[in-house]
Amino acid sequence: MIDIEKIRNDFPILEEKVYNKELVYLDNGATTQKPRQVVDKIVAGYYNTNANIHRGVHFLSQKATEAHEAARETVREFINASESKEIIFTRGTTEAINLVASSYGEHYLNAGDEVILTEMEHHANIVPWQMLREKKGIVIKVVPMNDKQELDLESYKNMFTPKTKFVSFAHVSNVLGTINPAKEMIEIAHKNGVKVLVDGAQAVPHLKVDVKDLDADFYVFSAHKIYGPTGIGVLYGKEDILDLMPPYQGGGEMISTVSFEKTVYNELPYKFEAGTPDYIGSTAFAEALNYVSAIGLENMEEHEIELLRYATAKLKEIDGVVIYGNATHKSAVLSFNVEGIHHYDMGMLLDKQGIAVRTGHHCAQPLMDVLGIEGTVRATFAIYNTKDEVDKFIEGVKKVVSMFK
Repeated sequence: MIDIEKIRNDFPILEEKVYNKELVYLDNGATTQKPRQVVDKIVAGYYNTNANIHRGVHFLSQKATEAHEAARETVREFINASESKEIIFTRGTTEAINLVASSYGEHYLNAGDEVILTEMEHHANIVPWQMLREKKGIVIKVVPMNDKQELDLESYKNMFTPKTKFVSFAHVSNVLGTINPAKEMIEIAHKNGVKVLVDGAQAVPHLKVDVKDLDADFYVFSAHKIYGPTGIGVLYGKEDILDLMPPYQGGGEMISTVSFEKTVYNELPYKFEAGTPDYIGSTAFAEALNYVSAIGLENMEEHEIELLRYATAKLKEIDGVVIYGNATHKSAVLSFNVEGIHHYDMGMLLDKQGIAVRTGHHCAQPLMDVLGIEGTVRATFAIYNTKDEVDKFIEGVKKVVSMFK
């Protein structure tokens, strides 16, 4: 049994007041709050072992290097990758996707080659491929959804042609909460000889991800959505594929030897980590993963889904509410609108009651176009949220509705 109050005590920000109201933080899909353990790790890193890593022979540099590489191993264990060298530290999910689109895409994709995306992608998994289209002349194909906002797998299967070279899709939709059948989609792609990238930004904080079981060629996610620091994330890639890819950026760390005549690139994973790494962020990232592992992702998912079901049932009782995302398999995301009330107005008036939600297109404008709307109100749940907070959220929505009546 999870002790939610004990967990909440790890997050001092939850004691903050907003307009003299108790904070109800339901914007976890954008970023989660950070437990004391993670913040303490950052402070300890700067105060006790701060020194640039890998190239220093002195004590602090060696200690910082050991901590950074131990963090890489923690990430490897968390997603069950085969080797630590398959874990590339990036600035986050967005940079990880850009790295693959630039390095793999520019090297291996040619004019007329097809890349399959889906209607529910975040801009971070659309724009890099559009940029590649401008450079290389690739063709982008898009998997549609059904009425429950689930991907149409039959359409997906029928999209593959001899020209199809790559698939990139979200494991979990940041707007709809739909959990896509990643393993099945990867199997279909691999039967067609096609490589796959999975955007796991919204999946890793809520689901147990095993990259070997999924057989993903690339899997990407961010620390800040799983109780870790901002500005750091992960690109997992299969070793044999990463070995064949050229570096994404040039500079220090990613080299073996440099002369003005020739540069020899470093081995994995350093080939893709130009410049001084975020060695403080990586250790804090690992601390966040250890924190999650101690609670248990299965326990967290069970708690969050219970909150989602409770909130969904309560929200449906309010006249004029339209919920977006009704998939059978869904994560802790609740996107909705109320007829006659702009999503921005709803979000602003909830904020005045101390309730933090996200409003707008959620960096998924093509999805909004498919749904025929400009944006939604989005409440997203985390391990520290409670049914009492859901009740406050529902009462807040009712209050806003009554104001517009």
